[in-house]
Amino acid sequence: MRAHLAALAIVVATAAIAAQPRVANNTLTAVPGIAVGHYTLPERPTGCTVIVVEQGAVAGVDVRGGAPATSETDLLIPEKMVQSIYGIALSGGSTFGLEARGGVVKYLEEKNVGVTYGGMHIPIVPAASIFDLPVGDPRIRPSADCGYRAAKAATSNAVEEGSVGAGAGATVGKYLGMSHAMKGGVGSAAITTPDGTIIAALVVLNALGDVVDPATGKIVAGVRKAQSGFEDVRTLIRSGLARPAPGGNTTLGVIATNATLNKAQASQLAQWAGDGFVRSIWPIHTQADGDTVFSLATGTKPGNPDLIALGALAADVMSMAVLRAATQATSLPSLPAVRDWR
Repeated sequence: MRAHLAALAIVVATAAIAAQPRVANNTLTAVPGIAVGHYTLPERPTGCTVIVVEQGAVAGVDVRGGAPATSETDLLIPEKMVQSIYGIALSGGSTFGLEARGGVVKYLEEKNVGVTYGGMHIPIVPAASIFDLPVGDPRIRPSADCGYRAAKAATSNAVEEGSVGAGAGATVGKYLGMSHAMKGGVGSAAITTPDGTIIAALVVLNALGDVVDPATGKIVAGVRKAQSGFEDVRTLIRSGLARPAPGGNTTLGVIATNATLNKAQASQLAQWAGDGFVRSIWPIHTQADGDTVFSLATGTKPGNPDLIALGALAADVMSMAVLRAATQATSLPSLPAVRDWR
């Protein structure tokens, strides 16, 4: 009952939390042992966002989109041999942007981080990219150097949010084409339960449709009308008057906790956190999306966690991070952000 009431209270407070300035570290790095770094290529823009876990973490993944651009995700299946990963590389650039992962691997190897084998350290670093090629010059893409620089910049300070790193070229509301789109970006949120369990999320928001506040049902960002206001993709689809414009999307998420989980439980955590996408993005997990959620469990809090409460709160904190990504984004020419649009 206490877990249910806590989850309910978080849902009600989601919109207010998303809009407020931060006074504490309520981001992914609230989980001890996790660092986050960005590197932005402003000339397009695009970039990389890297999560570094030098001590390793049990990890899982949930890929629900129909068009993912990912690397090393099979290693996260529970029956596979690898038990810990040491970083996650998120980037723009679609398939091309997966090259950023190599730079993260290089950086961690130089620091002797990774699985020990034959006197070597082999960093296990899964990766995923969003499709942001319609923004700016598509020939400018994140490279291995971009990943290296993002990893080198990683810090345990509160995560920088907005149109940075992998979210620099992110957009939302593309159902009627880029002329109706708005700016997306990176958002993060975290909560701590009374027993010290931390659940935190980071999102790179690059959605086809609308971002919706789960607490009110109101559209926060999405397909914009010519002057002001939103078209409401749900109405467009139900009316049958419009078909989605061609193009690419993908929203990426990372859910992290200090709880102690095994690989099967970490995979479940990624699935539960993905429900936060369902609550706050409509439509989601389409054939034109590569929606992917990674999970990390650092295990610094021993004991058996309440998995029901952990899953419920993971979905809530993920939806908070989605709203943060929308409300903290900044505009580009012809791509207004929520803060500029009325």
